[in-house]
Amino acid sequence: MSTTKLVVLITSQTEDALRVGDAWQQAGAPGVTFLEGFGLRHLQKTQRHAEVLPGMMSMLDILRQNQEASMVVLSLLHDDTLVQPLLDAAQSILGDMHTPNAGVVFVIDVQQAIGIRIEPRGTPSY
Repeated sequence: MSTTKLVVLITSQTEDALRVGDAWQQAGAPGVTFLEGFGLRHLQKTQRHAEVLPGMMSMLDILRQNQEASMVVLSLLHDDTLVQPLLDAAQSILGDMHTPNAGVVFVIDVQQAIGIRIEPRGTPSY
């Protein structure tokens, strides 16, 4: 029995994240979502070193200017046979995930997902 999986990639290699998303789509992922993320250490470091005047710039504006963002790439898979091709695609683009700054990728079993529509050709749609 196939179970729904959520594949999550977090990487500071923002330009390569788009390439990963494209590769996931080519591998059969029905949808790929990108989120901008900021690690707590970067937030704390920036907050200590930034002089922010009230009303001028938000902390997120400062982080975006310093390009401290990470990309979070998500794909919800109705077909768990797609998990390994997505993991392989991420590593082929980002390199060995054990090397510093490559990122982290993980898979979560999803007990329930509401809003996934199965298209006539069998491909889930969000």
